[in-house]
Amino acid sequence: MFIEVVKSKIHRVTVTQANLNYIGSITIDEDLMDAANIIANEKVSIVNNNNGERFETYVIKGERGSGVVCLNGAAARKVQPGDIVIIMAYALMTPEEARGFTPSVIFPDTATNKLI
Repeated sequence: MFIEVVKSKIHRVTVTQANLNYIGSITIDEDLMDAANIIANEKVSIVNNNNGERFETYVIKGERGSGVVCLNGAAARKVQPGDIVIIMAYALMTPEEARGFTPSVIFPDTATNKLI
């Protein structure tokens, strides 16, 4: 049996852009992706602390060091620039693996989206 466990979490990062006229996804600064152990095209869940929206999409690499967090396509309707979101990725593992697993969790500066 497998269970779904939080693998990666970017806790409280600020949305910098919302681009409705794009195919879809979330663009994330590559520094944040690396620190949180999230890869391009990985499925993520997003929670908007400002309005309670919860949704899923996939990740696109953003410019390294830019602090970009941009919701694209339909997801852009669920956020406003300046909103604080939590981004989470999950992995399937056995309960035995999960008991010894530690997720990658980062806490960027919400003013700059840079690593603290």
